[in-house]
Amino acid sequence: MTVTPSPTTETTVLAPSYRLPIALIAIALLLTALPIELGQPWLSGAIALLGVFLMFQAATLRLQFTPTALDITRGDTLIRRFPYADWQNWRIFWNGIPILLYFKEVKSIHFLPILFDPKMLKQCLEQHCPISNT
Repeated sequence: MTVTPSPTTETTVLAPSYRLPIALIAIALLLTALPIELGQPWLSGAIALLGVFLMFQAATLRLQFTPTALDITRGDTLIRRFPYADWQNWRIFWNGIPILLYFKEVKSIHFLPILFDPKMLKQCLEQHCPISNT
């Protein structure tokens, strides 16, 4: 499978989604309600810390679909650019509860937690990087 970039002239900035960080924090809180013999306090602390970290990332990072690349920015600072021409494949894990974006470039593989509107993310991916089976 290969990705064929689709020509477009507009830039789309995805709105943040806090569902994944909130779910992780809720899971951590539920784990703390278990008796110590059943739940591990360090595990709930680690999950809560990950949730807080992802909450910060969702609040500060932006995904921008430009005509030529997927850009990750923080404020006005470009953190990373992924040109569509280098993409080979992409997939969103799991359709019912999307939590992870996988995409493969010519020289590397990337996994990003879905901290953005998942429906708009999928729509932009299909528009900018349609997957062909050739």
